[in-house]
Amino acid sequence: MKKNNSLEEVHNSVDVGAKTSVFKKILAFFGPAYLVSVGYMDPGNWATDLAGGSQFGYKLLWVLLMSNLMALLLQSLSARLGIVRQRDLAQASRDTYSRPVNFILYFLAEIAIAACDLAEVLGMAIGLELLFDIPLLWGVSITLLDTFLLLFLMNKGIKKMEAFIISLIAIIGFSFLIEIFFAQPEMTEMAKGLIPSIPNSTALYIAIGIIGATVMPHNLYLHSSLVQTRKFDHTKKGIKQAIKYNFLDSLIALNLAFFVNAAILILAAAVFHKNGMFEVAEIQDAHKLLEPLLGTQWASILFALALIAAGQSSTITGTLAGQIVMEGYLNLRIQPWVRRILTRLVAIIPAFLAIYYFGEASTGKLLILSQVVLSMQLGFAIIPLIHFVSDKEKMQGFAISFPTKILSWLVTLIIVSLNVKLVYDEIHSWIISSENPIYIWIFVVPIAIFFLFLLIYIMIKPVLEKAKRHPKLVPHIDKIIVSENNRSISYANIAIALDFSEIDRKSIESAFQLGGKEAKYVLIHIVETVGAFVYGDKAHDFETMSDAKYLEEYKKKMEAFGYEVEVRLGFGNPKTGIPEVINEGQFDILIMGAHGHNWIKDLLFGTTVGAVRHKINIPVLITV
Repeated sequence: MKKNNSLEEVHNSVDVGAKTSVFKKILAFFGPAYLVSVGYMDPGNWATDLAGGSQFGYKLLWVLLMSNLMALLLQSLSARLGIVRQRDLAQASRDTYSRPVNFILYFLAEIAIAACDLAEVLGMAIGLELLFDIPLLWGVSITLLDTFLLLFLMNKGIKKMEAFIISLIAIIGFSFLIEIFFAQPEMTEMAKGLIPSIPNSTALYIAIGIIGATVMPHNLYLHSSLVQTRKFDHTKKGIKQAIKYNFLDSLIALNLAFFVNAAILILAAAVFHKNGMFEVAEIQDAHKLLEPLLGTQWASILFALALIAAGQSSTITGTLAGQIVMEGYLNLRIQPWVRRILTRLVAIIPAFLAIYYFGEASTGKLLILSQVVLSMQLGFAIIPLIHFVSDKEKMQGFAISFPTKILSWLVTLIIVSLNVKLVYDEIHSWIISSENPIYIWIFVVPIAIFFLFLLIYIMIKPVLEKAKRHPKLVPHIDKIIVSENNRSISYANIAIALDFSEIDRKSIESAFQLGGKEAKYVLIHIVETVGAFVYGDKAHDFETMSDAKYLEEYKKKMEAFGYEVEVRLGFGNPKTGIPEVINEGQFDILIMGAHGHNWIKDLLFGTTVGAVRHKINIPVLITV
């Protein structure tokens, strides 16, 4: 069966089972959550935390705490998915939704990653400007080079990369620990800030930005992949142990991230809000004001150093997430260095243009906007995740409990409701303020409605799929017709149509039950690449060679068990390619999977099963 591993180059690269003592085993599991946690303390968080602290003092501290608890819940679900099913979130989505829907979800995930990377690019550039006086545009350009640092670290192994990230986190944490010591915040006001309140609509906008900056969609894809770097015994005991240790890893790492975010907001409240500076949202302004207000130059130096460390660490995880969603949703692998440069360019170009046309003063607003965009993508990642880890059959006894499921859906409801309100308020304000709102009604409103319906679709699709897997029994018919001349049917020549998916195993098992070792089996696969459609059997692209290799591997495994097997590779459309192979040979039965049942797509293009069975004159056994 063709099944690509998530982050192939580091998959199962850390052997946890080889560790003898409990302490060493815990240390071996620790690491993935620290790579994830840097996304929770990236420069985008700095902008929202500074804006929240300077404008509203400690009043939005509760939003950070709530966001951290949400993050801990969702990241633990993401880790559970990767540990139990050995699929990352993007791969699990590809297995569940149709190709058009997956493409849209991929597009949204890429927007989220670009928004996150935009914040990291700006943060790194601002840090370089503050510490070394490098112009902002030059700093943005320099950030392209740090993609090669990621390649270097990947070649050294995942544990070396994790150690590098943890050292950067230590720099950030140490810097803010000293900053808080200088600021001397009011403890009673901090305690009041943990009581939920939203003073006005501006606070709501910043609160949503904080949620988007804290609970990041790309981190859900990332965590479900990174936990698969650990090689452990996939028994019930081994999986249970992996879930426990990874939760502990997440608990420690995300609480460190919460400390950093809270420190930034507290610093802004204690230094800026206290002194009547309510509009400090720009990182550059915060850097300039820290030294005179706190009375030490170390305050501004540590601030810039922590900013560079945050930007550098976050960019590594952002580019990894880009690779995961591309390979997961599209099943498309390209050279890692190409993928990472593309991810970085998507972030650099808007940052460069914004600074060039609107000046350096635009960076703060751009950072907050990037976090709001991130928050709006969350529903499209969280909803499928909850469905996947709630599936008792696919989670092999490790599905989440009913209380956890209720809590997860409650978190989703909060996030989606806040985002729907934000979108509604923004569109409403555009319509009121616009001199010609017709364009908003024509272009913006339909897009918003489309994505709302998409959100509803991805919510109900797994439920319908589960119902299809377990259909209700229909009433029995009144008469059962039985002939006295019944005889067993034997099949000597059996054709099996494969598409290298999960259903292939069932098709092959069904064939063995019908034919046994006396029958002859022919494995059929149709290559559907552009090259296959254009050049037919003369196509020699990567996909064609890969498919031929997989067919041969199937054949060798079956022959090893004593079965007689041949392979046939077709090219173009399976609806015509499979009947051509069948009609040219002498087969007794065709066995194929029920591939492609995707609602609207089936109505437009028809299913492969339906098209094939009308073009051949032998029985067809459909496996589901």
